[in-house]
This record gives sequence, C-alpha cells and structure tokens, in this order.
Amino acid sequence: MSKRHIYTFLRDLSQNNSKEWMHANKKTYQNARNIFIEEVGRILERIKKHDPTLEGVEPRKSILRINTNRRFHPDKPIYRDNFGFAPVSDMYLPSFYLHVSPKETFIGGGLHKPPTETLNKVRAAIDYDGERLNDIIANKAFQDFFGGWGDDPDMLKTSPRAYSKDHRHIDLLRRKNFIALRPLTQAEFVSDDFVDLAEEAFLTLQPLSQYLKQAIEFEE
Repeated sequence: MSKRHIYTFLRDLSQNNSKEWMHANKKTYQNARNIFIEEVGRILERIKKHDPTLEGVEPRKSILRINTNRRFHPDKPIYRDNFGFAPVSDMYLPSFYLHVSPKETFIGGGLHKPPTETLNKVRAAIDYDGERLNDIIANKAFQDFFGGWGDDPDMLKTSPRAYSKDHRHIDLLRRKNFIALRPLTQAEFVSDDFVDLAEEAFLTLQPLSQYLKQAIEFEE
C-alpha cells in the first residue's frame, strides 16, 4: 500500500479526533502505522551503517505513540495528527527526527528543549569552543540542506546568567534549542527513493549531533 495512505489517515484523524472514531477506524490506523514502520525500517537499515549505536533499534519501538498528545497539554486533542520517528529514546539527548503530517512534514534533529543541566553543559562547550559550532552550521553542505539553524521560539532576549552580553558567541549562548530542520513536500516523502534523502539528512546532521553529545557527556 502506498505511503500516501498515511496522509489520508492523518487527515481524516485531524477532522475526527476521538476515541470513538479511532475505534471504528482501527484497521485503517494499523495499516497506516505499518506502512510508516516499514519506511522507518528502511531508514534504520541505511543510517545504522553510519552509526553502530543504532544497530539494536527496532523500527516499531522508535516511532512516537499517537495517543500521547495530552501528556503535557491536557486540553489538546487526544491523538497526535502526525507520525514521528526518533531512533534515540531519551528525549533529552541529541536525536534524528522525522515528522509526517498533512500540516507539515520535515526531517532533521538536534537538541530540543533540553533540561537546565544539559543546556548549561552545551553553553559551557560554546563558551570554550563556539567557533567549531559556528563552523558546523556555516558548512556549505549543512547550509544547502538545512539552511542553517531551525527557529528557536524560546531564545533568550538577553544573555544567560554567568555570560556577558558582549560574549563573542552570545547569539549561540542565547539559544535554548539547537535544532536543524528541512521541510519536506508530501511528494518527497512518498517517493520510492525517500530513504536516500533521509540518509543525506542524517549524515549532514552528524557533526552537530557529535558536538552536542560531546558537550553533554563531558565531565569536569
């Protein structure tokens, strides 16, 4: 069955977001979910060649649950209107991410809304070697694929505590999200060679992921 079925199901779900509708359309949901799992499996087979730590990751366990939409926002609809894939289970570690929805589809990764301790470690790394992070983002391959940093709606308006507003890397230090995203068209996602684009995204993101991992794992 075509990956277009995923968009059809998610579009219908967004218009009928209830337990009753989901129960009546359980088979349709399972079909769409299985198609997504198959695509995730193809992606994992490709990217684990570049990252041995992903060797044991199971496609079925690396997709986001659709019924956790109210986890932090109890007033939201009960179900997500998207399918998501993240091979790293710890949400506070740098990760690769694929988001599929009729509203927006994108691929990318990085560090999203890290806890204070993790954020402080990244800022310490920037203070010590922010030039390397700037070089990663300015790299032509990174710019061509992602266009630079993703939006950071949580960015501080002033300097973080313990850092001068005149710091040479103040723009980096003010960030609270370190992510890069590339919007995708539905045609790109449903194409037979989407796995090639996913692999390119993963490889392009690796220098940023490695920088962030080193910052987080550093022990003083």
